[in-house]
Amino acid sequence: MLRIDFGVLGEICAWVDGQAIELGPARQRSVLAALLVKVNQPLSLSQLTDCVWGEDPPRRPAATLQSYLSRLRTSLPAAWDGGIRRSGGGYLLRADESAVDLHRFLDLRDRARTSDDATAELLYEQALELWRGEPFADLDTPWARAQRHVLQGERLGARLAYHDVRLRRGGHAALLGALESLAAEHPLDERPAAQLILALYRSGRQGEAFQQYERIRKRLAADLGVEPGPDLRLLHHQMLTAAVAPAPAESAPTPPTPPAATTPASAAPVEAVVVPRQLPAPPSVFVGRPRELATLDDALTGDGTDRVAMISAIGGYGGIGKTWLALYWAHHHVDRFPDGQIYLDLRGFDAGNAPMPVETALRLLLGALGADPAAVPQRPEEQTALYRSLTARKRLLIVLDNVRDTAQVVPLLPGTPSCTVLVTSRNQLPGLIAGHDARHVPLDVLDPAEARRLLLHHLGSERVEAEPEAVAALVERCAGLPLALSIIAARALMSPWLPLASLAEELRAESTRLDALDAGELSADLRTVFAASYRALEPQAARLFRLLSLHPGPDIPPPAAASLMGVDARRPMAGLVRAHLVTEHAPGRFALHDLLRDYASERAYAEDTEAERDAALRRLLDHYLHTAHAAALLFYPNRRAIELTEPLAPGAVPVVLRDQQQAADWLARENQVLLWAVKRAADAGLTTHAWQLAWSLADFLNRQGRWQDILTTQQAALEAARDHDDLVAQCRAHQIIARTHLRLGRYDDARVHLDHALDLSTRLGDLALQARANHSLTMVFSAQEQHSEALAHAQRALELYRDLGDKSSTADILNSVGWEHAELGHHREAIDHCEQAVALFESLGDPYGLAAALDSLGHAYHRAGDHDQAISRYRHALRLFQEAGDRVEQTVCLLHLGDIHRSAGDEAAARKEWRTALDILDEIDRPGDDPVRTELAARLGLTGDR
Repeated sequence: MLRIDFGVLGEICAWVDGQAIELGPARQRSVLAALLVKVNQPLSLSQLTDCVWGEDPPRRPAATLQSYLSRLRTSLPAAWDGGIRRSGGGYLLRADESAVDLHRFLDLRDRARTSDDATAELLYEQALELWRGEPFADLDTPWARAQRHVLQGERLGARLAYHDVRLRRGGHAALLGALESLAAEHPLDERPAAQLILALYRSGRQGEAFQQYERIRKRLAADLGVEPGPDLRLLHHQMLTAAVAPAPAESAPTPPTPPAATTPASAAPVEAVVVPRQLPAPPSVFVGRPRELATLDDALTGDGTDRVAMISAIGGYGGIGKTWLALYWAHHHVDRFPDGQIYLDLRGFDAGNAPMPVETALRLLLGALGADPAAVPQRPEEQTALYRSLTARKRLLIVLDNVRDTAQVVPLLPGTPSCTVLVTSRNQLPGLIAGHDARHVPLDVLDPAEARRLLLHHLGSERVEAEPEAVAALVERCAGLPLALSIIAARALMSPWLPLASLAEELRAESTRLDALDAGELSADLRTVFAASYRALEPQAARLFRLLSLHPGPDIPPPAAASLMGVDARRPMAGLVRAHLVTEHAPGRFALHDLLRDYASERAYAEDTEAERDAALRRLLDHYLHTAHAAALLFYPNRRAIELTEPLAPGAVPVVLRDQQQAADWLARENQVLLWAVKRAADAGLTTHAWQLAWSLADFLNRQGRWQDILTTQQAALEAARDHDDLVAQCRAHQIIARTHLRLGRYDDARVHLDHALDLSTRLGDLALQARANHSLTMVFSAQEQHSEALAHAQRALELYRDLGDKSSTADILNSVGWEHAELGHHREAIDHCEQAVALFESLGDPYGLAAALDSLGHAYHRAGDHDQAISRYRHALRLFQEAGDRVEQTVCLLHLGDIHRSAGDEAAARKEWRTALDILDEIDRPGDDPVRTELAARLGLTGDR
């Protein structure tokens, strides 16, 4: 039977009998990747659209997806018994899960977790050998980046577990190199550090082991302000006292579980066997959380007699549903804990009370286990010893809810592996995770479908189905936060006559949204819930939290956060991450939930002065302006650049970009925030920031074919310039708007703006701006096939550029002069001017300008009837456009290549070039009314949208 193997743990690949299958362009591979991650499970068109484009889909995503799916079906062999099939309103990929490296990895890892050490070692090795590099390495979409981040964590966990197995089996010497590399990659992770220290010590390199311990101790103190966790400190103590367990032989079996601790002599008597049943009632309504529930289920391995200890630190900010998850899971597994279930609220973030002292918690736990209160020891360490004696060998579930920090919970952990502990906290608990091997179960918001189901359970189908639009608005404006959805449902239930649309309207305005999420009690007031976490922050972390409300993007990197604060923001940001007030959803990208942003904005307006907020905004805009300007110069180094006329605000931190690729990557990551920055600068009256940011973005957006974004940013800059009577800014905005209209075929609109630009530049007496206006008019008249007028403006621009000594622009306009001569049939003049342009661009070292000039020279030779020379120049131009990453110009060059092949009588070669160009336009989602697409479709006999 024919078998196809698929790979996502590296680049997206597929193989038949070891032969690679061509899977098409990146977005087409994104479709396949999404189907592979959910193999044998249907994905709706909406889900596929999110995976492929995120928040920026094309105008007709369904049609484009169907085109990708059709091509993928064609790529896969017909003899294969699997395939892509419709399922309901979506699609699924039918295949054996073992044929997908991701699912094979997860299966091998899961089997290793429940196997003896010898078997586990082999299974982990097989699992890790499946990795070919970064997962989804050839995809750069929000979905792929998120998947990549999650899977890299899964891989790290498997590597660490594998190292634990090897260390238990005496493989310390062979592991040293790998452990040194892993510890260097994760300098703040105590687990690989402990593994390296143990391996060094057992290898007879005790001095290096102590140095390694001191290195991570100092790093934790400097970066996180914490000491090493209990396990790492214990290992250090054991090394100091020469008490480290000797290494077993390589083939030694897994050491047996140590016997339970004996009851100390000071233990208080227990009057009777007590089976506590303290769990509060389960949540009446619970939806979603399949991944988190599966993680908790996975921790309950074995038949109940040899189960390892499981501490699950369930984390997330207030209102995310930590307690609901813990109680829901606990009630569904009470049969696994015949010796009882204990519940304790440690009040770590209680709005009206201080966190519960450890001594109080221990007394409550001892009472739950039946200890005589009068005989409980007074000293906390003796209470802990008694508690661990009473829990020894018992199969108990202990739920420690609302924990403040690791120090509060460690004395409450049983000492033997028969108990299971669930810990919930708004804070990350790195000490618990690193020092006690706790499984971190981070909670995210509910997706829209889950949020709607939660409202449906609360309000009933009749009320929900009566107002579908209002329900959709409630789901969107509660942003997936379970407590917010429950509060709004409670208000609806208390006022059954109130239309849901009225509640949705209350949630519309950001300034009053939190008022609508107050049902009248502390436990049902989202603002109070958020306030408890906010009050626990250190002052600098609280200040950063407030200032983050000024940043509009979906996430923020460290340099932008530092610019907001005016100082290094790494430590305050780490505090916000630990408090779950922000999430690091990708390395170096920190996100703030929409409702938390509203609360942060309230605190900013209540606690920070207007001058402080304005200064923070100015630093942030300076960060984006200076970085974007540097990126623009790297993108087009010979462009006649603007100078940034205002100094960098103290405390603003631009990103240092070293080459064009770094510039492109930064612009791609930050493009949505940069678009906002233009508008925000204009609204704030910072005209110079507005137009200079818009100018800095224009080339990048043009190369991406994102012309509507160019028009939006330039229009904002133009309006701000008019409000402040800035004629230079107005002139530049008019010119860029005109060129964009020209690319869209809107020639009359382009003429209007260029007339304004020429008038303004003449009034200013600015020869450079006059030259640019004439240059742009050349392009407009040429597009309208008025080549005599175009040539006249080009020659005027050439004269001005030469007077200014602007060699780059001179080369550019020589190219235009040559093109117009070609159109007028002046073949010798056309070739002469284009060759001058080629020579000048070569002397300037401008490959992008050279590509444009070679394309024009090819056109001149084409008009002169010299097909071989034309094809040679077009091919050279195409290579340069490909190296520059300008996919728009690649399509234009391919269009010309097809034309010359047709003129030479080779119709098949012509159609191949045009089809390649059209595929590129599909890939970059160019609109159906794009002039280049229209030309290509006409030559291929297709409609504009295929």
